[in-house]
Amino acid sequence: MKRRTEQKLVLVKRKTRLEELKARFNTIEQARFYIEHLGADFNDYQQEHNRYSSCIQKAETILARTGRVQVLERSFLPNYIFGPYDIVIAIGQDGLVANTLKYLNGQPLIGVNPDPARWEGILVPFLLNDLEKTVSDVINRNCATKNVTMAAATLNTREKLLAVNDFFIGPKSHTSARYTIHLAGMHENQSSSGIIVSTGLGSTGWLKSILAGAVGISSSISQNALKLQENSATAWDANYLYFSVREPWPSKSSKAGITFGKITQSTPLIVTSHMPENGVIFSDGIETDFLTFNAGTQATIEIAEVQGCLVC
Repeated sequence: MKRRTEQKLVLVKRKTRLEELKARFNTIEQARFYIEHLGADFNDYQQEHNRYSSCIQKAETILARTGRVQVLERSFLPNYIFGPYDIVIAIGQDGLVANTLKYLNGQPLIGVNPDPARWEGILVPFLLNDLEKTVSDVINRNCATKNVTMAAATLNTREKLLAVNDFFIGPKSHTSARYTIHLAGMHENQSSSGIIVSTGLGSTGWLKSILAGAVGISSSISQNALKLQENSATAWDANYLYFSVREPWPSKSSKAGITFGKITQSTPLIVTSHMPENGVIFSDGIETDFLTFNAGTQATIEIAEVQGCLVC
């Protein structure tokens, strides 16, 4: 098949639930037995897998007519080197788009929804039928894009991690995190279940659930009708981040005064770990891609220098 350009098109995909079950139980038959033994519908797993696999195959065919296609499984993202002029297409749910975006350096990212009846998706506005035209528009620079502010965590060991939605800073397991938190000239020792740092894109996710819980508790105690506004989401390209400390524990050796606030260009959040082991920083819900954050390690959380570029 003759392609129209030599443009490299990177197609990012992820394993389906069925593929993950097969990897766990070795065969489809064993996976079926496990799911049906629990009373669940195994056909749903098969239908989802078949539709997604078909979508990936069709996308490869469509993209091959335009440029050079590289198919990349999500687990290889941390080790893949994207070219400066690559066009990236992520087919899947919102999470796949977020996972992909933090490994890019301004390359345009197209989010495609493979199953709109199953997944609504804010970050996957395009359907398979839109793909050929959308890629051509990106090549011809005839498309709208939206900038996405990301967060950066930099350790005193020089290790660095980006986040598109949010960071979790705390213990690997369900134990207490112990650390010193620094913000805008203030600092205090804390013991909590961790810190969440949210970008504008992630403001409707983990941060919103934390705020909803805090408002619910506050409302119950004060008997005031406090409500979160539906339109309170932060802009995706906002030049600030929010942080929230989860379940801070005030004691003789720990305080709970710095529990929520804004991170700006001039006021980064600095956290020094006092955890002898199992301290971690991970982003966007991917616990396997993390920074070790044990005693003596200091993390500076700030706005990333690079922005994501979503085609819309």
